[in-house]
Formats: sequence, C-alpha cells, structure tokens
Amino acid sequence: MSAHCQLTGRRPGFGKSVSHSHRRTSRRFDPNIQRKRYWLASEGRHVRLTLSAKGIKTVDTIGIEAAVARIRARGDKV
Repeated sequence: MSAHCQLTGRRPGFGKSVSHSHRRTSRRFDPNIQRKRYWLASEGRHVRLTLSAKGIKTVDTIGIEAAVARIRARGDKV
C-alpha cells in the first residue's frame, strides 16, 4: 500500500535515526495510513479511500461528498 493520503496528500518524511553513539542512519517517518470504506449516497456505491488519521477526521468534518469532490478536483480517480 502506498504511504500517502488521498485527501490531505500527506507522504512519508525522511530523516536520520541517531544512536546513543551519535551514529546517524537514514530512516523514514510514515504517516498513519488507513484504508476506509465509505458509502457514497450520490452514486449509490461504496468507495474505499486510503486516508491518514487526519484525513479521516477531515471526512468526518466536511462529509464524504465534499471529500470525494476534493480528491477528484486534484485529478485522482475514486
């Protein structure tokens, strides 16, 4: 599963792990990605979205119809 949110666009961040001896190695900070299924009443079907935790809260606030409209406006297929 790709580690990016379809709604907010959050992607992994990159940085360094620093050990006790201060040796630095590369690491990746992944967003909290979940696959969630919503009922899209206007189309009479379910849609499955890959969302971050923040994206799920945004859908709860603005509604699934507005969220799908935002995703489609960016050019992503739903």
